[in-house]
Amino acid sequence: MTERQVSDGGDEAGAPEVQAQERRLRRDLGFWGLTGIGFSNIVGSGWLFAAMYAAQTAGPASLLSWIGAGVLCTLVALVMIELGASRPEGGGTVRWPLYASGPLVGTLIGWSVLLSVGGTAAEISAIMQYAAHYLPGLYQGSTLTASGLAVAGGLSVLLTALNWFAVRLFARLNNLVSVFKIVVPVVTVFALIASGWHSGRLTDHGGFAPYGYVACLTALAGGGIVYSVNGFQAPLDFSGETRNPRRTIPAAVLTGIGLAVLMYLALQVAFLFTVPEHLLGGGWKGISFESPFGQLALILNLHWLSSLLYADAVLSPGGSAYVGVAIDARHTYALAKNGTIPRYFMKVNERFGIPRRALVVNLVVILVFLLPFGGWQDIVSVMGDMYLLIYAASAVAVAVFRAEPGGRTAGWVPGLRYIAPLSFVVATEFVYWSGWHDLRLALPLVLGGLLIFLAMRRPGAHAAPVRPLGAELRTGAWLVAYLAVLTVLSSLGTFEGSGRLPAPYDSLAVAVLALGVFRWAVRSGVGQLTASPAAAA
Repeated sequence: MTERQVSDGGDEAGAPEVQAQERRLRRDLGFWGLTGIGFSNIVGSGWLFAAMYAAQTAGPASLLSWIGAGVLCTLVALVMIELGASRPEGGGTVRWPLYASGPLVGTLIGWSVLLSVGGTAAEISAIMQYAAHYLPGLYQGSTLTASGLAVAGGLSVLLTALNWFAVRLFARLNNLVSVFKIVVPVVTVFALIASGWHSGRLTDHGGFAPYGYVACLTALAGGGIVYSVNGFQAPLDFSGETRNPRRTIPAAVLTGIGLAVLMYLALQVAFLFTVPEHLLGGGWKGISFESPFGQLALILNLHWLSSLLYADAVLSPGGSAYVGVAIDARHTYALAKNGTIPRYFMKVNERFGIPRRALVVNLVVILVFLLPFGGWQDIVSVMGDMYLLIYAASAVAVAVFRAEPGGRTAGWVPGLRYIAPLSFVVATEFVYWSGWHDLRLALPLVLGGLLIFLAMRRPGAHAAPVRPLGAELRTGAWLVAYLAVLTVLSSLGTFEGSGRLPAPYDSLAVAVLALGVFRWAVRSGVGQLTASPAAAA
């Protein structure tokens, strides 16, 4: 990777500084460290609820939904694996859209990623909610009390401090957390099955698919299945800190997805076959627990398991928040390399190879998002979904790099010509399935990144442009149009929208939009690389 290649698409003066900081990153991560990062980022506290919501939506056919989610996420992951193996770099998921699609797309994607730091704040808030089971007084209604805010702030500082030293230490601590995240669900599955197995559940109470096989698709989004498996991309952001990334990254990402899907399938089987018969009088839709596995354990007189599950409800999101803080730091570091924020925050500590200034920035952002201001909880809850835009931008990036003269990709993934557009469609559906309630806030916020893009182009800005404004706008116009039309379709569709565009035609319309935009985006990206040798070098 040349100095020009790591520049922000034209700011060649800053390239040596970027390279110098990148070389300070320690390549200490191996297969198990990366696999633990991916698995821990996927599995938060959601595993305690996903089986119930999936069963309510699709009944026993929810097993097919989990398999489908694994296939869809693997499709998206293959694109990102190709990028990570071809172009390993710290915070790569933020850098690749800039390389392929220019500063406008790079800025909008970077801005959405910066806002998604609120997702880590949401994980910390979730920890406080579960911890309130042991420490009453942390919450008043749905708002953190003064003592709750102090504890949350202390936890944020602790998670930042644990990320302050070498990445090898971070990986070892995370591996310990990952082991706990595997052991508790496995113990839960065996304990429930041994205590309350009911045969015939795949055919009783309406049959295998009591609500039709279309409900399997509904469960992907409405049942929370997609978002339970989401998070597999985490190892890609550590590709610049990985030994032998071409070999290690593909295996780690796919292993993380595989372990998570197997775990969720086992939990779904345990839930389906151990729910007491008297609770199924109204069918699977009639099941309702505040804490599904915890209450099942109590019903089956497994009080020790219930206590273990409540403890895990604190530790699982804690592990996800720990990884989230590390990922956020790599994103902020990459944004500084892009020039979206001042390059002062790009500095990597020489001794430990950690972007400490980026860690401090994210700590401040997390603390701000934790403040109990009216309306902020809505923003915090939706911005985690906007990280999904990176999946779409990465699909465009890999197609652009493959199509440009000399096509620089690793060639690890066969059939990339067909996988990339399918991945873009899947990523678009993931965003759409977030629902109108989230997207009506999130997508306009992402478009607010246009102001940052224009500010970056002012005279004397730290990321001076080399191409005319009109050319940059034409190159990145596809993303602006994509977000605008997707917002309109979401308002008309069946995922919390008006329903004027009924299912499944709403999802089909989104797929058609995605295919059209993908072709436009790739053509624009190849054009800007051809016109700007500095970006393509």
